Amino acid sequence: MKIEIWSDVVCPWCYIGKRRFETALAAFEHKADVEVQWRSYQLDPSLPEHYDGTELDYLSERKGMAPDNVRQMFGHVTEQAAAEGLSYDFDKAVVANSFKAHQLLHLAAAHGKGDDVKEALLSAHFEHGEDIGSRDFLLHTGTAVGLPTGEITQMLETDKYADDVRADFDEASRLGVTGVPFFVIDRKYAISGAQPAELFGQALNEGWAEAHPLVMVNQPGGNGYETDDSGEVCGPDGCAATP
Repeated sequence: MKIEIWSDVVCPWCYIGKRRFETALAAFEHKADVEVQWRSYQLDPSLPEHYDGTELDYLSERKGMAPDNVRQMFGHVTEQAAAEGLSYDFDKAVVANSFKAHQLLHLAAAHGKGDDVKEALLSAHFEHGEDIGSRDFLLHTGTAVGLPTGEITQMLETDKYADDVRADFDEASRLGVTGVPFFVIDRKYAISGAQPAELFGQALNEGWAEAHPLVMVNQPGGNGYETDDSGEVCGPDGCAATP
């Protein structure tokens, strides 16, 4: 079963959603057969590579949100994050364009390190006040998980993987994604938002059941087995009597 997750590394609910999804996946009986693919999404593609101001400044000045409402939102999100074991610090958060970070995620995915880099970027931004737009930081993050230094440098200095990032944006648009996190299970089920772990668990089980339906082997035509007897059973009205 394949799970595609559209998210941005500067989206606070995306980190919370990641934790809740991971909780559900850890309890899922068939987790070893689940492939998770991180897809790119940008909440604000117009951001400069570096923004001279705080997260509060950004949301109030560029998004037109009242500062008091922003502070209340920060408090609520921080509380929700803490419940998932995350330590958000919006006072230290560095506002930056996330496009290069998404390029790094695609490079990481090519080396089977996508989840490692996703986790590192989210934690760096929300918990440690790192600048995810800094090329030095992205180089350090990539090498820390074992990505080749030369490939990271090439990616940072060129448009390598940029088309892949934009392809994710386009695919999100085609699917009707208007907010993140956005989870897609086998291109049949979709979950929008950082839902409770219980809902993710339910979706995983339903998706698996649909993809792997039970086949009755003692029914005519069932898996190649032919039989004249369906076998005695018991039901709500009693048990079948043997003739």
